[in-house]
Amino acid sequence: MSTKTLIRTGDLMPTVFNDFLKPWNNWFDTNNGGSLWGNVLTVPAVNIVEHKDEFKISLAVPGMKKEDFKIDVEGDMLTISAETKEEKEEKEKKYTRKEYSYSSFSRSFTLPMGTRSDKIDARYEDGVLKLMIPKTEETKKLEAKHIAVR
Repeated sequence: MSTKTLIRTGDLMPTVFNDFLKPWNNWFDTNNGGSLWGNVLTVPAVNIVEHKDEFKISLAVPGMKKEDFKIDVEGDMLTISAETKEEKEEKEKKYTRKEYSYSSFSRSFTLPMGTRSDKIDARYEDGVLKLMIPKTEETKKLEAKHIAVR
């Protein structure tokens, strides 16, 4: 019994074009589970925890400022979005280099019944945006019930 090995020359012998096109290849690389634009279209991770008196939403968004966030409530829809723009310019004797950076995201959540959308509190600390959504008094009084299986 013989075993054949498939050898792809592109993997073994990098070409000049691989190095030249590397920035573009990284941008459009979808082979490693990335999106079409790599990290440009990332959405922050979200944790939602229910407590007796409130819901807590935490979004991991390091590197932003509290002024970058926009939080809106329309009906029972909560939308959290952010946008950052940065421009850097370096001037030397023989050249000027300008770099631009732009990132944004938007996440929407349906607020559960029995919450007080008029009392939502938001804080940004250590790269984490935290929202506290209080429950109504009627919802706080509701107790969990255990249902026995017969």
